[in-house]
Amino acid sequence: MKIVTFNTQHCKNFIEQRIDFDIMAQTIKLFDPDIVALNEMRGEGTALEHDDQVGILAKLTGISNSYFAKASGEFGVNPYGNGLLTKYKIVSVETVMIPDPAEKTGSRYYETRCILKANLENGVTVLVAHFGLNKDEQENAVATVIANLAPEKCILMGDFNVTPDNEVLLPIRERMKDTAENFCADKLSFPSDRPEIKIDYIFVSPDVRVISADIPDIIASDHRVHIAEIDI
Repeated sequence: MKIVTFNTQHCKNFIEQRIDFDIMAQTIKLFDPDIVALNEMRGEGTALEHDDQVGILAKLTGISNSYFAKASGEFGVNPYGNGLLTKYKIVSVETVMIPDPAEKTGSRYYETRCILKANLENGVTVLVAHFGLNKDEQENAVATVIANLAPEKCILMGDFNVTPDNEVLLPIRERMKDTAENFCADKLSFPSDRPEIKIDYIFVSPDVRVISADIPDIIASDHRVHIAEIDI
């Protein structure tokens, strides 16, 4: 099974700085994935360029099963969140909100986030997550992830906004395998033109065998795609 996680920055072409569904779809199709996790996706609304971006990519890639999980905004105005494309039928799916910190202790921009949780017809549970920028947001995100992990056949993907050495990831690392351990060399994911850090991840439950993983040298969004091949 081939899987991909991709922060599309609402499908903005990083070089041309415009909405470009074709380059996002072409990038995804390069890997012929079975499951695609998407971050920073817009939903359909009345605001400028607020289209059903997940639905558009589903049509362009030919991956027909899709879902948009709204983290912030209102439908008809500016919905924003995570997305899922999959070749497998979605049996059930929900948007799990990550609680905002009760008292904001960080100095960076705060944004309400969510986790997309889907159960697929092949028995796989997929979590698509996008963590906040501040430590208190990230701690809430990790706690929400842990509460929603499936014991078997579980995949966790997304932009976590932390580097691999960050201690906030320890609870996840205690329960799941980081596919980056299968990289043939150190790989960074952001920014896509000259990456300086790795903040995008694919984790799998211990029962899942990781065949390979990579972050290809592709510039489409401001993040590079993270791919993996696994055996369930």
